[in-house]
Amino acid sequence: MDQLVQRRRKLKKKLRSREKVLGAWTSFASPGITEIFAKSGVDFVGIDIEHSTISLEQSQAIITAAQAEGSLCLPRIDSHNMPMIKRLLDSGADGIIAPMVNNAGEADSIIEWTKYVPKGNRSFGIARGQGYGFDFDKNARTWNESSVIIPQIESREAAENIESILKRPDIDGVMIGPYDMSGSLGIPGQIHHKKVKDLCQHVIASCKKHKKACGTQNIEPDLNSLKKNFKAGFTFVILASDIFVLWKWAEKMKVCVAKLRK
Repeated sequence: MDQLVQRRRKLKKKLRSREKVLGAWTSFASPGITEIFAKSGVDFVGIDIEHSTISLEQSQAIITAAQAEGSLCLPRIDSHNMPMIKRLLDSGADGIIAPMVNNAGEADSIIEWTKYVPKGNRSFGIARGQGYGFDFDKNARTWNESSVIIPQIESREAAENIESILKRPDIDGVMIGPYDMSGSLGIPGQIHHKKVKDLCQHVIASCKKHKKACGTQNIEPDLNSLKKNFKAGFTFVILASDIFVLWKWAEKMKVCVAKLRK
């Protein structure tokens, strides 16, 4: 538990000091995939519960695998769902990534459900997150100052309200979702459109102003593209995902298969 708390504090400090943070992303329920990702040295592994069929029980196995390999785990919840947050945190998650946070009120709800009193209203339980009772006191004492909360900014409304969201002291940073943002602007899928880029730059500048982390996802990461992400003002990057890795492999193999069958 001591090492886990220290790793949480280290990640939180890196986010708040706008150091480079790197994450992996899993949409499949296999803990083995998470173990492989964690061995790469990433700061955390995210679980995409929002757009997958991963269950709470499977999430706990993924959380355990990430932490066992020296990483952390930040599940992305499927909605603004207090029971899900409570159960994921009791399963041992190190914090929460929350999709579609559009205003300060929604951010406040995520904080309330994630933090214990006096910062929030998360209920106390005995489960894996508390070491099945053995680490209850330590968890209760250290959780509020070591756990991570990252809202996703995925709409025009969210970008327009970014200042008030970032003013919440328990928000460690945000992650931009350009695809949903393009939809909110009436140009779905056009993530390179000037309107989308302008909103993203507004969020990036606000994060810098408030000294909070700002994240994105890199679908085909390599050293050059990652340098461009950081140069653009992002401070943490999700290094693709298991789906993207397999998709891009399959695209290349599809060409090879077609040529070899001619």
